[in-house]
Amino acid sequence: MDEFSLIQRYFQRESQRKSQQNSSIGINLGIGDDAALLAPPAHHELVISTDTLISGRHFPIETDAYSIGWKAVAVNLSDLAAMGATAHSILLALTLPNAEPDFLEKLAQGIFALCDDANVSLIGGDTTRGETLSLTVTALGWIPTGQAIVRSGAQSGDLIVVSNTIGDAAYALKNLQDQKLNQTLRSRLDRPTPRLALGSALRGYASAMLDISDGLAQDLGHILTASNVAGRIDVEKIPFSPTLTALDLEQRAALALCGGDDYELCFTISPQKFANLGQVWQQQDLPLTVIGEIVQHTPNTERLTVLHHHQPFHLNLKGFKHFD
Repeated sequence: MDEFSLIQRYFQRESQRKSQQNSSIGINLGIGDDAALLAPPAHHELVISTDTLISGRHFPIETDAYSIGWKAVAVNLSDLAAMGATAHSILLALTLPNAEPDFLEKLAQGIFALCDDANVSLIGGDTTRGETLSLTVTALGWIPTGQAIVRSGAQSGDLIVVSNTIGDAAYALKNLQDQKLNQTLRSRLDRPTPRLALGSALRGYASAMLDISDGLAQDLGHILTASNVAGRIDVEKIPFSPTLTALDLEQRAALALCGGDDYELCFTISPQKFANLGQVWQQQDLPLTVIGEIVQHTPNTERLTVLHHHQPFHLNLKGFKHFD
């Protein structure tokens, strides 16, 4: 099967061809030409993110094809959510050792399943052959001009808040060989949920935000550095699932603070705005938990202090790094 037949068979859907005739959704030309043509909404900025996932590095080699496709899209949509953007479309650059029909069918199903959930279109990309399976997704979205939530807006007195529970994906990765591994936890690793609705809801409320991909401590540190502030978090306030709650404190703290692949949102927000947020964010299935506060940074002090019942909690705070 040549590249063009592969694209047409697995990655171009009839619904996409029809949607190209309706420029109101912002796609004037999608798959099938040298490049796609988009029509940005008036008074909006374009938000773009790209990530590469490589087999054995960003997902276990034995991961099923459907989950690989889902996750490749999810991690990029999560970046859009972290900016408060509305997701619009994706590009896919795919490197395959072999063009196996069953694998490609399931891979495409995983990609389109999340695209459909998020109302996102696949509008182009590239396919090539290589020794290692890799997927590079570029996600595009819109946000009203000037409303992007960046990392540099945190202020002293802000609360530090996270969505859902933290550390589940890291636990699943560490326990892949356990036949009794909870499938809900495994899905947190293989099929994360980008928090697009929450990200959009936080426009005008959050002062700074990012998604947790490389461990809570390392990622929160990016906000603290960009905002030139410091932060204190209470390890007993970090929300854990029942499985992690059953672990001893150091184990679950390490998974949350130093693990990764959560793709939950971590944001800072003033106490008053957080109280007001409760009136517009009422999704009980996605709780928001205050885990700490932003404080002034002084020279020669740590950016992030972790406490346990008001006492310093010492842990080797190293998140995921690509070149370690």
